[in-house]
Amino acid sequence: MKWNKYRLKTTTEAEDIVSSMLMDLGIQGVEIEDKVPLTQSDKEQMFVDILPEIEADDGVAYLSFYLEPEEDQEKILADVRRELEAMSAYVDVGECLIEESETEDVDWVNNWKQYFHQFYVDDILIIPSWEDVKPEDEDKMVIHIDPGTAFGTGMHETTQLCIRQIRKYTTPETRILDVGCGSGILGMLALKFGAAYSVGTDLDPCAIDATHENMEVNGIPKEKYEVMIGNLIDDKAVQDKVGYGCYDIVAANILADVLVELTPVIVDQLKPGGIYITSGIIDDKEQTVVDAVKAAGLEVLDVTYQGEWVCVTARKPDAGKQA
Repeated sequence: MKWNKYRLKTTTEAEDIVSSMLMDLGIQGVEIEDKVPLTQSDKEQMFVDILPEIEADDGVAYLSFYLEPEEDQEKILADVRRELEAMSAYVDVGECLIEESETEDVDWVNNWKQYFHQFYVDDILIIPSWEDVKPEDEDKMVIHIDPGTAFGTGMHETTQLCIRQIRKYTTPETRILDVGCGSGILGMLALKFGAAYSVGTDLDPCAIDATHENMEVNGIPKEKYEVMIGNLIDDKAVQDKVGYGCYDIVAANILADVLVELTPVIVDQLKPGGIYITSGIIDDKEQTVVDAVKAAGLEVLDVTYQGEWVCVTARKPDAGKQA
């Protein structure tokens, strides 16, 4: 089988947010090429003695993605260009030239595994399913993760920001809703922290298999969670299925512009006094999300940072307590 390959020229400054945007549009798997120097953490995870020489960072990044021939190429590319134009108002997205080529069916879905190795989020060890736990780590909280073709390994700063806030607010009674659940990592960790039940939603059908597989390998029974496909923002049937006023925590690790649309809707899913944890927010978009949260009638509790990314945590007013 042949695939249509698209190579998008952008900037290293924008590569993370553009990559997330492509994922949100349902594009499965994005390859990133840049000349950004490796961090010490990157070097340690490569497990090689001699690293190749890398040219100086020129600020240019190439993002490659693949579409099947039967997909609506014109619509998808139009959506990508529209999002890029919107992003250009707050981040340098570069030339945004898109080159098209055709490639043979290779195992590009799994090639990224060679770069994903075990790592820590504070005292939590997150380890891919194809690696073994070292003896010295057996007494730690260990999370086995294999995102498959769904987004979410836990390595990205936005996910780590969410993890810390979920841990902070989870109780044994917690019911959590993870909007844009991807691999299921946030709901899974909430359950590991002691939550009672997790519901995940996503636009990508791959999220269902990925979530079920990751929950199973981490010993979480099926009666503790569910995952469904659909758009909470504008699909009433999905909103009804998710339920109203029944979540102690709602987490959404997605783009800031999507959070602006989601927030006034998701208020209905939260219990009075419920916690709303948002991330996926580039620092330039912090105030945009804070304003959206306040406009929806939520109280901002905490704003946390990691690198250039932001997490905004808020609470839905508890009418009973106010009375």
